[in-house]
Amino acid sequence: MRIKHLIPLLLLCSYAATVYSNDNHLRSCRSSYGKSGNLQLQRPPQRVLLVPLLSKEPHSTESPRWSEQPARILAAFYRKRFHASVTQLRDVWSWDDYYRQVEPIQQQQPPFDRVIFISHGGFDGPVLNNAVFWQDFQISADKGTLQQLSESQPGLENALSITYDLQKNRLFSDYMATRRGELKDLKSSTIWRRLKDLEKQLQPLDKACFQQYCSPNQLITSPIQQHPYRLQLCEQICREPLFEQKVSVAISPERFSHFAESMTSLTSEDGLIFFGACNPGSAAPIKMVEKDETGLLINSPLVGGPYNSYVHLVSAATGRISAGPVGSSSAKDIVNRIVMFENGRSQKYLCIVAPATH
Repeated sequence: MRIKHLIPLLLLCSYAATVYSNDNHLRSCRSSYGKSGNLQLQRPPQRVLLVPLLSKEPHSTESPRWSEQPARILAAFYRKRFHASVTQLRDVWSWDDYYRQVEPIQQQQPPFDRVIFISHGGFDGPVLNNAVFWQDFQISADKGTLQQLSESQPGLENALSITYDLQKNRLFSDYMATRRGELKDLKSSTIWRRLKDLEKQLQPLDKACFQQYCSPNQLITSPIQQHPYRLQLCEQICREPLFEQKVSVAISPERFSHFAESMTSLTSEDGLIFFGACNPGSAAPIKMVEKDETGLLINSPLVGGPYNSYVHLVSAATGRISAGPVGSSSAKDIVNRIVMFENGRSQKYLCIVAPATH
């Protein structure tokens, strides 16, 4: 195929739980297994920040606001159990939303004893929608280039580049010049499909090529269930492409540092950062069926890494105690884990890391 299309796979709860056993995850923690008794934590917690992160998962009927329900339960728990002051962020759909809301809090209020994120997650931390934070469009003598940088997990920078020949098809060039803003909020796979559909409308099919590979006489040689796929492949191969799209993911030390600095300033020195999500306390699988970006952050040299898990990385980066579930989790599980933790009850699948133990 002329165009190589890479879609980064962010491993979420439903998938992560099936590829690596919880027992193997637990061996990676190498710190406190859900027991808070020896930690130098502020007790009782007096100031709590809840950060429910909102995102719509593809092919899911789940409400994108699911994280707000456990946040409400935890807010009531901290107020009743400890008479704590609770602050909750609202409508955090992107990391820009998060930074915009925490900046005045950092400037005007003392730090919190507990900073609790509630979200979908992966081996590299909490997941939000892959929002574009930078876009550039340039036209040279014969080429147009659209570049975008986006981020769903702090420190993992997704890059998208679309290049096209200005002279090959005027209507396509006009579309990119006037309507490229419509692509900003779309996933890279959706952008590719949209531009391919446009290409199909604008670019004629090479009939000789199509006849050679997908004529009835050619199709009859393959199983009938493969015909739709083969026809789709011929549609791509036998139509001169109007654009080239490339996607990649890389570590951004600056973006991760920005996130770590925000958590450090929000959390008191004897406070706790808790990630209510899947796998922050888990090691990424060593072998995967498909090549993907699982565990890029925790296996990188960031902050003297690699680290056993995301909570190890965050603890090293912030100088704060951090914790999160080992393996998959749920909204109910997140609430139960935090309530058990605050009541001094040990639990098996919770990884707790103090800065000195990373």
